[in-house]
Amino acid sequence: MNNLHGKMPETFFPESCSLRSLRINNNQLEGPIPQSFSNCKCFEVLDFGSNKFNDNFPSWLGNLKNLQILFLRSNRFYGHIADPKVASSFSHLRIIDLSDNDFSGSLPINFFENLHAIINGVEKIGIAKYVGYEPFDIIKYDEEMINVIMKGLKIKMTKISTALTIIDFSKNRFNGGIPEIIGELGWLIVLNLSHNSLTGHIPPSLSNLSELESLDLSSNKLQGRIPAQLVNLKFLEVLDLSWNNLAGLIPRGKQFDTFTNDSYAGNKGLCGFPLSKDCGTNQDLRPPPTRFYHTRRELNWKFSMLMGYGCGLVFGLSMGYIVFTTRKPLWFIQIVERVQHKYIEMKICRG
Repeated sequence: MNNLHGKMPETFFPESCSLRSLRINNNQLEGPIPQSFSNCKCFEVLDFGSNKFNDNFPSWLGNLKNLQILFLRSNRFYGHIADPKVASSFSHLRIIDLSDNDFSGSLPINFFENLHAIINGVEKIGIAKYVGYEPFDIIKYDEEMINVIMKGLKIKMTKISTALTIIDFSKNRFNGGIPEIIGELGWLIVLNLSHNSLTGHIPPSLSNLSELESLDLSSNKLQGRIPAQLVNLKFLEVLDLSWNNLAGLIPRGKQFDTFTNDSYAGNKGLCGFPLSKDCGTNQDLRPPPTRFYHTRRELNWKFSMLMGYGCGLVFGLSMGYIVFTTRKPLWFIQIVERVQHKYIEMKICRG
């Protein structure tokens, strides 16, 4: 934090700009983001978080073909997120945080359709294993770290692997339903749509997010049953569906057997484990059986787990020590651990 304040000059960047990352978060900057940022074609990381920027969503940033990480959280951005004018807009983006603003309207379907790095995986579009600069390919901000918010906790990270993918649209005024297209973001790890005014049902297509590890849909106006297909999310470590209008039997099995009452608080119509409310003997309340399909990506994952056993053993033995020394929650360490395994998988698939 440098205590910068006021508006940024419109001609902040010259046409010949070769910056790859810029972090100006935690200041008092206001007004719109100057469009001269688009002169820096090499930008991979932009962090405008925790300022007083006041403008519509800067969709023109989608012209930055290399942009992978965008933080706009905790500002005064407002209005609808318009459909991108160019089909390739934000195609390399894999971490986007719009939380704690005043965005409104429906969740942007075409925006999600353009997130090719999350749909196809970073190895399909040729992104380096870490974002940053050569020769180490990591994000570094002098003595500082980059902040990632998961499950309401601010996590400081000194480098971010391209295997980590996050969408955080929480604490805005988005309304309408959750688009089915989100279920096609096959490499998404963290999804946070909490504290909005979303309505309708939870789409069963979210069960296609086979890499998902954190799902937060809390504090909306969602209704209906929890799709039984979500039990297929075998890597899900964090689930928060609290304070909605959900009803019916809570699905059982796999990760769903590990979640506590807190995941479902404020939904008076829900019943079944782990809640004390019994659903009774009505068999119609039981979720339908789910079918499991072994995709090529899943088979590659299993093979990579075998190949990476040695590294996995080291990660497993050291995990408790990491939790103790860093004071980061266990679920976060487990997510980071799996990101490491995902990198092993990518190397094996490429080989």
